[in-house]
Amino acid sequence: MTLAIFLTLAVISVITALLMVFAKSPVHSVLYLILTFFTIAGQYVLLNAQFLAVVHIIVYAGAIMVLFLFVLMLLNLNKDTEPQKSAGWKLAGAIAAGSLLVTMVGAMHGSIQIAGAEQSNPQVGLVENLGKVLFTDFVVPFEIAGILFLAAMVGAVLVGKKDLKV
Repeated sequence: MTLAIFLTLAVISVITALLMVFAKSPVHSVLYLILTFFTIAGQYVLLNAQFLAVVHIIVYAGAIMVLFLFVLMLLNLNKDTEPQKSAGWKLAGAIAAGSLLVTMVGAMHGSIQIAGAEQSNPQVGLVENLGKVLFTDFVVPFEIAGILFLAAMVGAVLVGKKDLKV
């Protein structure tokens, strides 16, 4: 049953990701990306990582996608103002995509296929265990990341601030 749900979510996520890439409208691309995020959150639930699934929905499908839609609506993009891409850029994109495909095939080739499904620990994805590990084993990197985010916020405020001329 779990394998069938996983395969269904995987197929839907691949299809919506492809639709996102090939959609003509930027708004439709963002909506397909939201659907892709929901299917990935479903896969997190299958991995017993409920906290990660909820955070994924709140942060990505909620906040960031609303921001993307707001920017797209604000910019009012149309075909007249869109710059035309040269053949060189298309060739560079094709080479980059091919390199990514070769990397993914190499990673898949080196992976080990698990013969049977193992029973996972039901306590793995709980927030309590995540908090214990985060504030015991990884407290220093967690605090450094907090200071880095604070510095980034201060930098964004300073960059966005208008110069007052007296």
